[in-house]
Amino acid sequence: MGRAFEYRRAAKEARWGKMSRIFPKLGRSITIAAKEGGIDPEMNPKLRTAIATAKAQNMPKDNIEAAIKRAAGKDSADIKTIHYDGKGPHGALIIVECATDNQTRTVANIKAIFGKNGGEFLPNGSLNFMFSRMSVFEVKKPKMDLDDVELEMIDYGLTKMDVNEITEDNEEKTLTFYGEYESFGLLNEGVEKLGLELKHASLKFIPNDAKEFSEEELEDIEHLLDKLEEDDDVQEIYTNIE
Repeated sequence: MGRAFEYRRAAKEARWGKMSRIFPKLGRSITIAAKEGGIDPEMNPKLRTAIATAKAQNMPKDNIEAAIKRAAGKDSADIKTIHYDGKGPHGALIIVECATDNQTRTVANIKAIFGKNGGEFLPNGSLNFMFSRMSVFEVKKPKMDLDDVELEMIDYGLTKMDVNEITEDNEEKTLTFYGEYESFGLLNEGVEKLGLELKHASLKFIPNDAKEFSEEELEDIEHLLDKLEEDDDVQEIYTNIE
């Protein structure tokens, strides 16, 4: 999903009051990270970044601690991350990332959402060659020279850096770091060593060939994306939108 489109989505979520649904999704991300790599953030870089991302979204400390504790509970054993492929209106390609304790329920819901909103549910893996799995870190723009930041981060697996304008007055900017899938822990180490303020970090599906759509087409596609985001099991959505 292109950066401009991501910010457009974020602005719409804020206007529509959808931010209240972010905390449960962040909580599941923390629980899954803790279950996979242990509940000690010092020993688990994915958990550290999940916590930092949650804090950047103003998730209360009690919620974060509860999410970590859930990783040790019996219920967490059934939570799995799974991806579903689909096509949206006008040929938009979509990968839906879910965290679920009931795959039968989740796949039925996702199939129904695609079918009822002008989309098509595809067999798993259909879009593997259309996207690349990458480590993506978004940080607040530091005061240090950006060329120096880029050179430093290259030593930690950086393959690309974007500077993003996120306000109309251009007063606040963020940097987005991209690296290979396997470089997640190394990039996280670099962010911490440079003392950068993390806003979000995850393993994302980046389109190999992003496509531009008209405003009218985007309205149709966004209607489907809105419906997918409303499902409680959906964690992230990736598209080939420029």
